[in-house]
Amino acid sequence: MYGQKPNTNALVLPLFMRSSFRFSPFTLVSTPFFNRLRNFHRNLPLLDWASDFITIHRFNFLISVSNFPPISLPEIGIAMASSESILQVFCGAGPQLFYPNPCFIKSDFTYSRGSITKYKKKSGSNAIRFLKCSSVHVPRPFPATHSIRSTNFQNGRFHHLNCKCQTSESVSGFTAEDGNGTWVVDNSKQLNTIQDSNHLPNHSESKDNDKFNKEKDDSVSDSIEDEAWDLLRESIVHYCGSPIGTIAAKDPTSSNVLNYDQVFIRDFIPSGIAFLLKGEYDIVRSFILHTLQLQSWEKTMDCHSPGQGLMPASFKVRTVPLEGDDTATEEVLDPDFGEAAIGRVAPVDSGLWWIILLRAYGKSSGDSSLQERIDVQTGIKMILKLCLADGFDMFPTLLVADGPCMIDRRMGIHGHPLEIQSLFYSALLCAREMLAPEEGSTDLILALKNRLVALSFHIREYYWIDMKKLNEIYRYKTEEYSYDAVNKFNIYPDQISPWLVEWMPNKGGYLIGNLQPAHMDFRFFSLGNFWSVVSSLVTVEQSHAILDLIEAKWSDLVADMPFKICYPALEGQEWQIITGSDPKNTPWSYHNGGSWPTLLWQLTVACIKMGRPEIAERAVKIAEERLAKDKWPEYYDTKKARFIGKQSRLFQTWTIAGYLVAKLLLADPNKAKILMTDEDSELVNAFSCMITSNPRKKRGPKSSQKTYIV
Repeated sequence: MYGQKPNTNALVLPLFMRSSFRFSPFTLVSTPFFNRLRNFHRNLPLLDWASDFITIHRFNFLISVSNFPPISLPEIGIAMASSESILQVFCGAGPQLFYPNPCFIKSDFTYSRGSITKYKKKSGSNAIRFLKCSSVHVPRPFPATHSIRSTNFQNGRFHHLNCKCQTSESVSGFTAEDGNGTWVVDNSKQLNTIQDSNHLPNHSESKDNDKFNKEKDDSVSDSIEDEAWDLLRESIVHYCGSPIGTIAAKDPTSSNVLNYDQVFIRDFIPSGIAFLLKGEYDIVRSFILHTLQLQSWEKTMDCHSPGQGLMPASFKVRTVPLEGDDTATEEVLDPDFGEAAIGRVAPVDSGLWWIILLRAYGKSSGDSSLQERIDVQTGIKMILKLCLADGFDMFPTLLVADGPCMIDRRMGIHGHPLEIQSLFYSALLCAREMLAPEEGSTDLILALKNRLVALSFHIREYYWIDMKKLNEIYRYKTEEYSYDAVNKFNIYPDQISPWLVEWMPNKGGYLIGNLQPAHMDFRFFSLGNFWSVVSSLVTVEQSHAILDLIEAKWSDLVADMPFKICYPALEGQEWQIITGSDPKNTPWSYHNGGSWPTLLWQLTVACIKMGRPEIAERAVKIAEERLAKDKWPEYYDTKKARFIGKQSRLFQTWTIAGYLVAKLLLADPNKAKILMTDEDSELVNAFSCMITSNPRKKRGPKSSQKTYIV
């Protein structure tokens, strides 16, 4: 390249001029600014631009300007060079007047926001040590890469930006002269002149613009992910010096903490999955074992004890005086099984999520020793015994009270809600995979398999709704007394709501929210449908139909923020009767049609399983535009999710973790297998037998049941 004289005029750009500019990484300079400059001194000699963009190095960031027309820039002190001159960008060339080149900054240092503090208190000859660690911030070292992080402190939070300096090979039309940071134009890579581009479309410009926009989006996404990881690590709770979970929310703007400073089992699931995907297994292992210890605690409310095997909804690390010694303290875990919860709702889903996380830990870490431990095997059996206990119910679905899951307030989901059934089915499959084949577990495993077959058939046959099924219900005959009745649950056609007739697409379908005698809840509940796909509770055709419906009703279910927890909202007199006029569950708010970003990770797993990740990518892109700016809210209100929820906590941990899991899985879809379960041939054969069997042949004395050994 030396010895050749470039044909184009060029500019020498002193980068320290215009110190008022404040650019974020890879941000385009505004068009009005250039329009203003274009009007200056049009009579001066015009310049041919050497390439399709100018790279300006300012505050250690690269700002690319695409195909800027010929102008002169006297107001900012830019000197014109001769036709033999070259385009220079001062990135290390000459003295460093203001900021050092980030490419040469060493990044092998760490910083600490907090540390574990140990205390000693003495009484006589006894010295007792305890840890004050429930609010410890884990220091996170800067990554040892070429990406240098710039930290700003705003609104009480750290916001990180990445500066990814490009080398000469990554900038189109330029090559490096030497190691001093001087850039020169390569004539062989020049684009057409300005005059030619006025007559011909510049395809290279379009490609470079697309490439630049993609790099810009990737940079913004990386910055959001970095912030999310910092916030997630700040939420970690320690017990006896070890991480044990993450608190529900760490909102500095809220004075009323309630129970958001506790570790919820259901809330920790996306956090645990995020740590597993990062290869950080210790916190998940510790969480599993410590919550297992809480399972065996004696639980009473108004002199009544629930069934053995119930997992707590949440727990809190408390520092209390040591028994027998008032001068010392110790840390204890204080669980809540619902006896202190708002409405005193029982956490039915906690044990189911615990089993799912246990299997994911084994799949991700390759450590099967945790599942094989006697205490862990016993914990699995206790949960199964509680769920498989005989009762008065005629259906294979799990009968629960209102508010037993993510929707933990009165929302009319008592009976057989879909979310509980999908988690129940998934937990049964995971438990069947992990239970040790020993003599004492034979009867339990047999009961588990029988329940899997009946539950799957029941959900697929009676919970499924699409246009064809809706028309069948519309033509139902009622009051049928027969073993061969078509309308088995005596559903009245007038129950079909007008909104459903208009809303149901021709292509697609979903699982209804609840089914009981003479009652079908036609609302679309997101988590239950997502997890039915993940766990293979529905068929492959039904799984694709659910995703088809999501695409067809994108403006209703996603809109400005994914994802509606249920659709539609209860309104008017229906809202008054079903919710009891709950002021938190007003229409299109909270559980009543609110939008919850944490549902991103379940959506992502479902889409990956069905080979349609582009649906999840589209939803994640929408979420990225607002989550960090809005400070990671718990939920959003209004029909289109325009507002942050009126009582929404900020910096909600499972909002942060749900976003991170979605990003990690989209980056490496194979990792989603730790959460998926596939339909096996045994269940398929059993379905065929059930469809062809005559129910009258099944009637007769019930065989005696053997006792489960736990």
